[in-house]
Amino acid sequence: MSEEVLERLDDGVLWITLNRPDVKNAISPDQRNRVIDLLTNAGDDAAVRCVVITGSGGSFCSGADLRASRTDQPPVSVAQTIREGAQRLVSSIMDCPKPVIAAVDGVAAGIGAHIALACDLVIASDEARFIEVFMRRALVPDGGGAYLLIRLIGPQRAKELVFFGDGVSASDAEKLGLVNRVVPSGELESTASEWATRLARGPTATLALAKKLLNAAHDLGRRAAFDEEALAQEQNMNTEDAQEGVRSFVERREPNFKGR
Repeated sequence: MSEEVLERLDDGVLWITLNRPDVKNAISPDQRNRVIDLLTNAGDDAAVRCVVITGSGGSFCSGADLRASRTDQPPVSVAQTIREGAQRLVSSIMDCPKPVIAAVDGVAAGIGAHIALACDLVIASDEARFIEVFMRRALVPDGGGAYLLIRLIGPQRAKELVFFGDGVSASDAEKLGLVNRVVPSGELESTASEWATRLARGPTATLALAKKLLNAAHDLGRRAAFDEEALAQEQNMNTEDAQEGVRSFVERREPNFKGR
């Protein structure tokens, strides 16, 4: 099982690689749970200052491995299965206090697309394709798909992707606002590494507060959003990095952030 999810920590960056290339990295329940554990632990580990999620073999993730999910007995509750599975996985990405980057090559379908879209930043190779595959099998999107899509691209575009289930090329995904950057396939890892290294050298606690504010902003009214902003400012000014940032400005030098 351990080889189906590869992990390495490199200069503050935790790389999580889905590693089942024979099935285009379709994610099994065991893999899903391992990724959740890694993200949860990353949030508490001071050595981890950024996370990159990617896939091996020229694919990101082709969706849930329905064969691996099958059991001899039907689930007690489909809703409970979704809550404890796909939704918990996507939530672990969004709730991780460290910045999470998706490096997407090849297919990102179904929950694979939602894993990518839940990340804070998405870098795609020019060979990437995003597919809301659910309707092709008469399935409702799971893993927070509706929640993510309407916030990223609006309801009409989201409905088009979900209702028809057509693949979206990397260039079209960039135009829609689903990805931040498209690069040649051979430059995907180096670009992800460059972005992740920059974030890993940044003010980690401040990034966590900013991520929390941005994620919550969709669901809050102005008064509540402003209250959360003021509280985040108060918390942040007690961090070492914020104090270093102010000192470096006064002293006209580059800051040296420690991540705390």
